[in-house]
Amino acid sequence: MSAHVLDVFMLFGDSITQGAWEPGRNGFGQRLSHVYARKLDVLNRGLSGYNTIWSIPCLEQCLAKSADKSAPKLRVLTIWFGANDACIKPSPQHVPLLTFVSNLERMVEMVKSPTSPHYSPETHIILISPPPVNTFQRRADLESRNPPLKLDREFETTRSYAQAVRDVASEKGVAFVDVWNLLWEASDRNEQELSRFLSDGLHLNAEGYRIMYEDLVSTIAREHPEVHYDNIGYVFPAWAEIDWANPDKSLYVTKRDE
Repeated sequence: MSAHVLDVFMLFGDSITQGAWEPGRNGFGQRLSHVYARKLDVLNRGLSGYNTIWSIPCLEQCLAKSADKSAPKLRVLTIWFGANDACIKPSPQHVPLLTFVSNLERMVEMVKSPTSPHYSPETHIILISPPPVNTFQRRADLESRNPPLKLDREFETTRSYAQAVRDVASEKGVAFVDVWNLLWEASDRNEQELSRFLSDGLHLNAEGYRIMYEDLVSTIAREHPEVHYDNIGYVFPAWAEIDWANPDKSLYVTKRDE
């Protein structure tokens, strides 16, 4: 099968995106790959440890150029950053809040601006906020390492970066998944209860990914129903629809509900 037969659903982010296929976590990437099988190629472009400064050059290389008519269409792009940008100084991952906002805006404009070499008006962008950090769990994890490390994130700081993602999504008119508030409300607004959804105070466990995935799918159904998996047909026909006497006739014609 050519890599260009299917259009693309790209997941771009940090380690929380990269780990979305990790065995045992039932991550959102794994689940999306299942429901979009034979409909869209779900691509993992998660970059563990990256912040938005380091990620912009990578996104430029991941996005096809508008002039390349042979490239597959990017139908959906999720952008999920903030967990590392919100690190406190002197962490090299720290990105000032206003710079973080500017970087997110630049990522969106790479796709939405007609003057961008990567302009793609058919692409649906979804911004995702970082999850809340459980500083109790995070501190214990860092102090258990050899050598021990100091706490590198603060609860309220991460909240401000999550709010910034919401603000950018509103300003740019793109969809938004509020993971911060989803998990905060699910934990009854109790920081220590966040351990039900986080594996180490920072990364989502299976239950955290379940909540995130369900809201992402609901957001797609509400904001961009044309790219919900229920509304996209198979690229290749179901086996019972193949012309068995002359299979090439049906198999070289893609079947897609645009």
